[in-house]
Amino acid sequence: MAGIGVTPHVGLKSAYEREGWCEPPYRFSDAAVALLRERTLAISRERRPEVVHEKDSGTVRAVHGCHAFDEVCAALVRHPYLVELAEHLVGGPVYVYQFKVNLKQAHEGAAWPWHQDFAFWHEEDGMPHPDAVNIAISLDDVHAGNGPLMAIPGSHRLGLLDLPEDRAGDEDSDWRSHVSADLAYTVNADRARTLAKQNGRKLFLGTQGSIQVFHPSIVHSSSNNVSSDRRALLLITYNAVTNAPTRPTRPTFLVSRDATPVESRADERLDLQVLPDPASSSR
Repeated sequence: MAGIGVTPHVGLKSAYEREGWCEPPYRFSDAAVALLRERTLAISRERRPEVVHEKDSGTVRAVHGCHAFDEVCAALVRHPYLVELAEHLVGGPVYVYQFKVNLKQAHEGAAWPWHQDFAFWHEEDGMPHPDAVNIAISLDDVHAGNGPLMAIPGSHRLGLLDLPEDRAGDEDSDWRSHVSADLAYTVNADRARTLAKQNGRKLFLGTQGSIQVFHPSIVHSSSNNVSSDRRALLLITYNAVTNAPTRPTRPTFLVSRDATPVESRADERLDLQVLPDPASSSR
């Protein structure tokens, strides 16, 4: 973390609260990304329940809970900057609620419909409040053609939208419908289009190693990967220790039962770099 100042979160919380997302002016180094990519892609080739495939396909869609059994991923969730940023945004100690890598293979990665993450966490797990934060790290370059994340700014302030009736706590609910293209909780496409016309859309683009942060209640989606470039996106969800779910039933690789606060610990393999200031480059 050489070169990072002592107040690395200035301005991020106000943007996060106003827009539902923010972009720290740092990225993970190419060496750090290469290591994370190597570990997570190796896991994706294993036959284990944490590895989810595209519908009716052998193509891997996502891997979950890697931090519980891979030491590099475990080191990442303890990264001092990520932990401090999460604590800053939620207002107190945090623990790792979820860890996953969403993979959109070239020409095969399917879209994710409009949805809110908090809908799943509240309805299925009993998370009381959206006092959590998603931190996304790009393991590949992300551009408009390879299925980037797209969010509607400000939509996190609207509460949960379009929840189905009488679904919460459904014992017959299959967790696979929470990680597939046929999501159990979605936001009506017409409503999303209207919101996007009112508020605009934010595409999360950037080079490998880029960091994006977004709110659990922000309405977001992603498109099909129509390019020849894979898009791997690593996501860590930190939840406030005081906001632990009351009735989690989904597998532990989707919902951690351990709400012990994360203790930050530096790892020289996972170094951050300061991004150049766009204003200075335009002078």
